[in-house]
Amino acid sequence: MKKILIAAAAASVIACVFCLARTVQEGRFNITGTVNVPDRLVKVAQANNNSCSIIVKNEADVPVAIKRVVNPKFPLAFHMGEEDLLAPELEGNLKLEVQINNHGQLGVLKEGDIFGSSENLIKPNAKNIIVQADKMTGMPRLAKGSTRGNFFRTAAR
Repeated sequence: MKKILIAAAAASVIACVFCLARTVQEGRFNITGTVNVPDRLVKVAQANNNSCSIIVKNEADVPVAIKRVVNPKFPLAFHMGEEDLLAPELEGNLKLEVQINNHGQLGVLKEGDIFGSSENLIKPNAKNIIVQADKMTGMPRLAKGSTRGNFFRTAAR
């Protein structure tokens, strides 16, 4: 009986040490994932001087972490750690959003900005999050000088 108790105690100590080491290694905030942009928007998203901002918000839509990548190439793999935190407290589930633009203002969507978000709420130590940046503000336009196949321009003649 003593041997069983000693073995159980040793196993629980080893399990505690493993859990503590894992917590120290991961920290309280450690998110990894990939930002995907559909083929129809890749050329615009990868234009020179664009920045891709990955924003983590709490359930009240208050930003708690931000990571910015200048001149991104997609698909974009990202890692966010405690160095990206804006707030000292993290509670509950989080929302992950992406904004791609060339003006650098977060939260302000202007014509030509690309944005998206993760489908579900995430935890502070979520791994392999997939974010689709598949929405664009503004009206789609034809390339200059292109009237072929444009019903409105050809019908008015």
